[in-house]
Amino acid sequence: MEIYRMSNDRINVTVDAAGLITKYSDAVNIFIIVLISLLILLTVGGNTFVILAFLVEKKLRNQSNFFLLNLSIADFLLGAFAIPLYVPYMLTGKWLLGKFLCKVWLIVDYTMCTASAFNVALISWDRFLSVTQAVLYRSQQNSHCWTIIKMTAVWILSFLLYGPAIIFWDLILTTEEIPENTCVAGFYYSWYFLLTASAFGFFLPLISICFFNLSIYCNIKKRSRKKMQNSISLPTDKSRKEAKLYTIATNNTPQASRTRMKICCNQCFDISSSSQNNNRSNQITVLSRDKKVAKSLSILVCIFAICWAPYSFLMSIRATCHGYCIHIYWYDITFWLLWTNSAINPIIYHLCHKTFREAFLNIVIRVCLKNHKV
Repeated sequence: MEIYRMSNDRINVTVDAAGLITKYSDAVNIFIIVLISLLILLTVGGNTFVILAFLVEKKLRNQSNFFLLNLSIADFLLGAFAIPLYVPYMLTGKWLLGKFLCKVWLIVDYTMCTASAFNVALISWDRFLSVTQAVLYRSQQNSHCWTIIKMTAVWILSFLLYGPAIIFWDLILTTEEIPENTCVAGFYYSWYFLLTASAFGFFLPLISICFFNLSIYCNIKKRSRKKMQNSISLPTDKSRKEAKLYTIATNNTPQASRTRMKICCNQCFDISSSSQNNNRSNQITVLSRDKKVAKSLSILVCIFAICWAPYSFLMSIRATCHGYCIHIYWYDITFWLLWTNSAINPIIYHLCHKTFREAFLNIVIRVCLKNHKV
């Protein structure tokens, strides 16, 4: 999200749309351009790979991965539209693209950033259901209608949080005069709106994400403990039952019958043991899969919190002190860190999901073969 900030020479000095009153040397500007170009390349390129993976690999098209696709679309639009439009604005200190495009840019920026937060919360909720309510979750896997409804709800809620305020705030409410050639939202001066929006746009998703992940962790820990107890008790139970039955056979049957009964009992226990082993093997497979899911989700959530928390906390503090209590350069760090999250997410998919790695590799191979033929 863009930052509307003030120069720090004096408290009552000219206000500029992104701290562009502060002038950088040519060398610093070149360094910034290189970093921003790299960020745009990673964000657009990485999320393009994720989107193409869904077109190439049909096995990726399940409910969980559709939510990842939703997140990638939001991140892609940030990298392809919001960040590039901000670059000339940052370097020149002036918005030269007109009021209409300014509002479009603000809407895309705020909506995509909020959609990223809501999508991470939705992904966490989906993983929570898959681990803690497996039967219900499996029954909903073929219901693409519910998947589409959830994905659409993310976009609608993300737009409603900031979109109407960006469009109508300066038309309905009297706001402080915004300097010419700047592009900022009218609610930037409204501390109560900023606090409310931060609560719904970051803190509420973060609390939900923490709850879902803590529940997943507790569930997996409980199942791991139960698996360990079963693995210890099962051989003892089998030995005890076999010994008891063989003792009954020894005391009450002739020798030939005892031999046949022992063979029969051994066969029965072999069948029972095989069934139990298969059941345990399935449980271990499911548990191992859930652990991988929890691991990848925890990485995604940790990166989200690291990238989002500084910006959200600073904006909340800034709203209460009207921007005078936070050094201006901290804003640069926090909102660029927020945008960096959109470039990191595709890397997380590649590292944590084998199916995504295979899909990425297939895309690269196809492109290389196509270029080789040409």
